[in-house]
Formats: sequence, C-alpha cells, structure tokens
Amino acid sequence: MSLTVRLLAVPGAAPLLRRAVREHLGADSADAELCVSELLANVIAHLGEGTPVTLRVTGSGSGRATRTRVELTDPGPHAWPTPRQAAETDESGRGLALLAAVSLRWGVRRESGGKTVWAELPRP
Repeated sequence: MSLTVRLLAVPGAAPLLRRAVREHLGADSADAELCVSELLANVIAHLGEGTPVTLRVTGSGSGRATRTRVELTDPGPHAWPTPRQAAETDESGRGLALLAAVSLRWGVRRESGGKTVWAELPRP
C-alpha cells in the first residue's frame, strides 16, 4: 500500500503532508513526518515557494527487514542536496543531518525533468 500526494511546495503544506503520512502509517510515523517536513523545507529554500512536488510513501519487506520509504520529487535537477555542518548559531542547515540520523539510508536519484530525494526508515 502506498501514498502519493502532488502539491505545491509552500510552508502551509508541511502540516498537511505530515497529517497524510500519519494517517497512512499510523501512530509510529514521527520519523517519516520529520523527513517529509525537512525535504519540503529544502525544496522551498532552494527552488522557491510554489514549486510542484510529489510525495510518495511506500513500504517494503517483511519481518525484521520491513522498511518505509519516503520520496519527494521536484523539478530541480541541478539543486542537488548536499549535507553541511551547521554552526550552533545557524538558524538552518540541519535538515539533511536530521534525515541521515533518523533513516537507515538516504539518497538522491536524478529523474527526467527533476530529481527525487528519498529516505528509508525502519518500520516499528
């Protein structure tokens, strides 16, 4: 079972996406909600408000190898996310570090006309 949501990247979309993820995954969705918020914030910061995005949440595996995959696709193939070291006083710059901290792995895939940033999370 998967979830797909297409929308424009605006700050007001973050709570809507978190709610959709929570309704799709259930009570143990906090890490996936965090990933969605951070990925959306990156699109807004680096491509601008109003950028069309597609969120996909899927599950795979069985038993102990069960995972949730969160993907956010945007039309910016050259706005490649790169982790950085935020200083204590920086107001931003921790999104990809948070993504890496809560996920088993994450990455970026170039798409025709854009890119997809994804993260795989363990399912509780």
